Amino acid sequence: MATRVRFASSTGPLLAGLIDEPTEPVRGWGLFVHGLTLGKDCPAAARICKQLASDGIGMLRYDNLGLADSEGDWGSGSFTQKVADTVEAARFLAERGTPIDLLVGHSLGGAAALAAASRADAGAVVSIGAPIEPAHAEAQYDALVDRVLAEGEAEWLVGGRALTLRRSFVEDMRRAELREAIRTLRRPLLVMHSPTDNTVGIANASEIFRTARHPRSFVSLEGSDHLLTKPGQAKRAGRIISAWADQYLGD
Repeated sequence: MATRVRFASSTGPLLAGLIDEPTEPVRGWGLFVHGLTLGKDCPAAARICKQLASDGIGMLRYDNLGLADSEGDWGSGSFTQKVADTVEAARFLAERGTPIDLLVGHSLGGAAALAAASRADAGAVVSIGAPIEPAHAEAQYDALVDRVLAEGEAEWLVGGRALTLRRSFVEDMRRAELREAIRTLRRPLLVMHSPTDNTVGIANASEIFRTARHPRSFVSLEGSDHLLTKPGQAKRAGRIISAWADQYLGD
């Protein structure tokens, strides 16, 4: 069972989310942050959150600014906003009486989770297929970068949608730095990555793991693609997260 919710983003527009309600007994609560343009209903987000909910961990997943059911303009956002909105989502859960024990991020959402963890007051953090440098996402729109920097913006066709890619977005991604946030995380961290990930290479996971301090764990998602779309991949990841997080969940 899922409950539809809406909450204000860090800049005002309302973001649309789903809370995958946990089965009894409730073990804890968590927040899932999706990738660059993926949305709350992408396979990784939906299947991992449903698996965690079936294991007693309620999960909020939501669409970032201007995507799917959320208000606003995606092109007006940035990595900085993605991090700030992660904090707002955690605050929304806390205000409803279910503060997060677990912050899970996939792809660029994993980078945002690492950057937001301390401000979101997460008990434990999980990164899945995350880049060590947010600017790694530029590979997805590299054909447009020169035009965007020269003209200020350009239309980006992705997943059957036309998004506006702006200079401010590209520059913000290039400025973003995760290493200090990872070094000072002071929270249990689980790094998950496929050794055959052709979108974000496994070397990113190695550097995240080396940069982090204990307690830290690494799980290889062998056989998985970056988006965890093949049957059973996301569900398996959810089961692993559930088992790992057990000692970090609230009463």
